[in-house]
Amino acid sequence: MVIVLPTPDPARWQQQIRDVCAQIRDQYLTYPGISRAALAMVPTNLETLRVSEGILSILLAGGIEPQTAAWAMDALSLYVAVYALETAMVQQRQRDQDATWVLSQDELIHRFSALPDVTFPQTRRYAAELTSGTGHERFDFTLGLLIGNLAHQTTPVPTAS
Repeated sequence: MVIVLPTPDPARWQQQIRDVCAQIRDQYLTYPGISRAALAMVPTNLETLRVSEGILSILLAGGIEPQTAAWAMDALSLYVAVYALETAMVQQRQRDQDATWVLSQDELIHRFSALPDVTFPQTRRYAAELTSGTGHERFDFTLGLLIGNLAHQTTPVPTAS
């Protein structure tokens, strides 16, 4: 599967980034080892660089400052890879009959509701909210948070270490 990169469109840049990230996510979920490899090395192969170039071009077309766009591209890439890695790990554990750590939403709500109210009042009260949504719904929500705030970011000033 090849990631299809659109021609950057300033009017649609946010949706374009979402679409590219969803394509990458789906490819990682189809081939689970790719997300682990993506996290283990600096992306220097030509296909990865082509996709990075496309993402950077879309962000810049959207009016995002170059330094912010560069760091946003990194953050988006990390988020997509980690999401896919976690999803693949859960799916692998669900296939294992002895995988008791994979809990249903009902079991999580039950466990959260059983916590001491004095120590965990918010967790108990909002157990349903904390456990709601599918993985892809949460993925889309997080992308929205990341992308939706880019236009409001000031250019970060790198500090010397």
